[in-house]
Amino acid sequence: MSFSGRLSARLLRGGQLLPDGAVSGPVHPVLRLFSRWVRRPLLPALRLWRRNIQLRVVATTLLMSLAVVLLLGVVVVGQVRNGLLTAKAQAAQSQAVGGFSVAQKMADGADDTRPEDAARTGNRGTQDSATWLTGLVEQLASGGQGVFSVVALSSDSDEPFGDSSPGTRGPRASGDVDPERSVPAELRRKLDIKSGTFRQYTQIKRIGSDDGVPALIIGKRLNDVNSNQYQLYYLFPFSQEAESLKLVTGTLATAGVFVVILLGAIAWLVVRQVVTPVRMAAGISERLAAGLLQERMKVTGEDDIARLGESFNKMAQNLQVKIQQLEELSRMQRRFVSDVSHELRTPLTTVRMAADVIHEVRDEFDPATARSAELLRGQLDRFESLLAELLEISRFDAGAAALEAEPIDLRDVVHRVIEGAEPLAEAKGTTIVVRGAERPVIAEADTRRVERVLRNLVVNAVEHGEGRDVVVRLASAGGHSGGAVAIAVRDYGVGLKPGEATRVFNRFWRADPARARTTGGTGLGLSIAVEDARLHGGWLQAWGEPGGGSQFRLTLPRTAGEALRGSPIPLEPEDSRRNRGLDEAGQRAGGKASTIPVQPRAAEPRAAARPAADPTALPGSGGARVVSQTGGVRSDGTAHGEDARTDGPSHGGAAGDGGTGQDTGRGVEREGELRGH
Repeated sequence: MSFSGRLSARLLRGGQLLPDGAVSGPVHPVLRLFSRWVRRPLLPALRLWRRNIQLRVVATTLLMSLAVVLLLGVVVVGQVRNGLLTAKAQAAQSQAVGGFSVAQKMADGADDTRPEDAARTGNRGTQDSATWLTGLVEQLASGGQGVFSVVALSSDSDEPFGDSSPGTRGPRASGDVDPERSVPAELRRKLDIKSGTFRQYTQIKRIGSDDGVPALIIGKRLNDVNSNQYQLYYLFPFSQEAESLKLVTGTLATAGVFVVILLGAIAWLVVRQVVTPVRMAAGISERLAAGLLQERMKVTGEDDIARLGESFNKMAQNLQVKIQQLEELSRMQRRFVSDVSHELRTPLTTVRMAADVIHEVRDEFDPATARSAELLRGQLDRFESLLAELLEISRFDAGAAALEAEPIDLRDVVHRVIEGAEPLAEAKGTTIVVRGAERPVIAEADTRRVERVLRNLVVNAVEHGEGRDVVVRLASAGGHSGGAVAIAVRDYGVGLKPGEATRVFNRFWRADPARARTTGGTGLGLSIAVEDARLHGGWLQAWGEPGGGSQFRLTLPRTAGEALRGSPIPLEPEDSRRNRGLDEAGQRAGGKASTIPVQPRAAEPRAAARPAADPTALPGSGGARVVSQTGGVRSDGTAHGEDARTDGPSHGGAAGDGGTGQDTGRGVEREGELRGH
């Protein structure tokens, strides 16, 4: 096989191309590189083509105009050419017929005087015939210098041109015409067989030159003075017609170019009148979106574009008024919440002192009064918690929240939170399991805020876990100078319904408004938690499925101020119904019902790559997701090492978090259990 054949076969095997050209596998690297090399210089032009409507309109107008001009040019040139050929053929036919008539008359007139000449000159008829034929050609050609040429040939096709001696059979031609190459053999044979006048298109060849001139040849078989047959041809070159056609073509081409340019300029001017206001509106819209509410369009005239500009300005004015009203209302609300929260602290302190006194001597009261004292103290606790959270919310709204970041080990924070949640976990019969605590999980963070976020997540998981285990998972990814850390809190309780994961971080929102709150929740905990995460530059996201529990994931950058590229823990846990191939009822395809496992798998394989994540995802909203139906089994896992692959937040209920890998580090994951004793 040749080199080209081997190369083609290798390319076909590498790209796995089917016979019909369909691709059944990955494209060969050579083809991929070639496509990139070809596509790279075209990308700027394609981007400009997509973004510039004026360019598209002008280019389309130019192409259509060029097509019309070319079509008209072809039609006009064709008609002119046909007209020139027809006129040339008629004139040539008339000229040739006249020449044939003159030649025949000269032969007949010479024949009448030939006996006297022959008697005086003796036997010299052949020489007189040759001389006469030469004189005939010169005489006929003298009247058409530059218009036509005359050629006389023998009528014997077996000996087309005879010898070079000036005999009867020798060819005669005017000027430097080469009769052997100028007269078609087909036409010669036709004249030998038939009588009459025949014509054909040919090329005039000059002696010593290979260039040909298009011409029309007209021939007829005649008799000379000795009654010998010969063939007389008139050759009419198309030199003048070619010059005329060239002039017409050049004129049409020049006029067409000017017409196309003129139409392009007209299209550009017309489109510019429409596109310029649209571009102005787009630029003003961008500046309005950036907060420059005083921007307006310049309106001139009374046409449709002017009415569009007036409508746009009215819309911008109304938006500015509404936004200013909303900003003023928001400032008033923030000021009101802040003032009320501060003003309530003094009377609340007084009430707290009085309630503590009453609560200490509740044993001296009757049972109803003692119970009232206990209820009073419990509600005061909730009131103080609500007031503290309102004050914290007002700080976030006012932009006064400050981050006091320092390197901390998140394992210590997790253990403190779990110790504080032990009494509630014991009352609920819940076991809190910690995973990924074998290695340090260091990050620059505000200890107080991270502890508040985790306390909220763990308490919510215990409260809504319905007595099942709660799993707290820690993981880190990246080096010491960059990367991310994550903490996920997984419960197996009631879970979240579709759409609730995007609303769970709203203020005062409850999944079940009628649900009793044994721990005195206020509905602001997750709102404050997501603000704390954003203050760190991190993400707080939620996932859940009805009856399958939920998982909240807190992702923070290792170094304060760095942008997150992903999270070392997948948002959807590996033991979800979808990842285990179960439907909403917990049924496998053709199998029995499956219960929710208490302990997820302990050891998982190491990942080899780190996919990029979207750093613009809004924590608590864009990354939250609820799974309400089953899908394909996923391979997401939990990272426990420094080189674990990360995954970013999913958006808008996306199908998954992206594949993540795990580094088990020491081989088998260890668990620590803290029960509420």
